[in-house]
Amino acid sequence: MSLRVERDKDSGVALVTLDRPARLNAIDLETAAELAAAWRQFRRDDEVRAVVLTGAGTRAFCTGVDRSAEVPQPSSPYSLDDPLLAVGPKANDLWKPVIAAVEGMACGGAFYLLGESEFVIASREATFFDPHTTYGMVSAYESVFMAQRMPAGEVARTALMGTAERLTARRAYEVGLVSELTEPGGAAAAALRAAEMIASCPTDAVQGTVRAVWAATEASRSRALALAPHLVTLGNLPPERQAGLFEERRGKDGFRLR
Repeated sequence: MSLRVERDKDSGVALVTLDRPARLNAIDLETAAELAAAWRQFRRDDEVRAVVLTGAGTRAFCTGVDRSAEVPQPSSPYSLDDPLLAVGPKANDLWKPVIAAVEGMACGGAFYLLGESEFVIASREATFFDPHTTYGMVSAYESVFMAQRMPAGEVARTALMGTAERLTARRAYEVGLVSELTEPGGAAAAALRAAEMIASCPTDAVQGTVRAVWAATEASRSRALALAPHLVTLGNLPPERQAGLFEERRGKDGFRLR
């Protein structure tokens, strides 16, 4: 199993941990399926009233899709199979509050998870970036999810700068992506404290509030996501050219912290 799920019946909080530290908690097809299954289980588990999502280790929260994962695609240019589309709680119709706790890197497909969390708590050493354009890929879904958290100009800069620039936790806090900063190693503990407080409130009121907050942006988000597969199909380089760019960049760590 590449996902750890721990439930505390006394507090009503579940801790979900992406447990692939050797792969920087990148999501392969197995992990994607486990995440979707976990969110669906929480829908029917009345003892779980709030969830904390984090990554194992301190190097990364999540680095998006595992590049070694093979995702067969339909031949039609009008169809696109994205293994990350169902990894988030809202994609699985879970309206219990989810808090993301970030240590280390969060990049690329990690925004599918951050974008469907209620709020994000991060270590001061956390960094955020979107590598898509560097490797000849359109940042479509990621940019839509980031736009739920950040001003449009910050989303555009983060997406367009690719691997050349990383958002520090401090800057992420300043622009609204992160709601609280902790000392290194303290993000999960802070998220659990917040989740326990939320879980102690009447359940119906909490879930109704979650739905109300999401209703404020759901229409625009849905319309933007509907365009995403077409933009990806039109703008992505062929997989072999993407792989070539990735190999060229391997081992090159030159980036600016902002």
